[in-house]
Amino acid sequence: MAPSTPRLERAGETRNNPPMKKTIKQLVAEAQAVITSIAPEQAVALQGRDDVVFVDIRDPREIEREGTIEGAFRCTRGMLEFWIDPESPYHKPIFAEKKRFVFFCALGWRSALATRTAQEMGLENVADIAGGLNAWCAAGGVLAPLPAKT
Repeated sequence: MAPSTPRLERAGETRNNPPMKKTIKQLVAEAQAVITSIAPEQAVALQGRDDVVFVDIRDPREIEREGTIEGAFRCTRGMLEFWIDPESPYHKPIFAEKKRFVFFCALGWRSALATRTAQEMGLENVADIAGGLNAWCAAGGVLAPLPAKT
């Protein structure tokens, strides 16, 4: 008789890997339900405005490899809360400015989470780019030139 294979309730579940209470897809969907996402074409139209700050929350290696939106403020996802909070020793004054903050990542998942966090922390005029930087490029958005490798 062949040994029986334990029935898994969810993909990836084993005795040593219990089911997640929430998946990343659930977290992103919850964030998207309470934030403002702007179409990439709308975001492209905002580029260059003095009252808008594009916030690139991607990893520095992604930015070095793929580039970023011209003039974007770079803030890795892991430092976001520290840089927003005016009581944090890591606070960045840009987040205290009365501007619209448009967060983006590659596909829009991390930026949805970042936008929700910023909103929950009290930033009032926040949004993310639906579909992220990939959608920005597909909509004709221009990236800053990559620095020359030395």
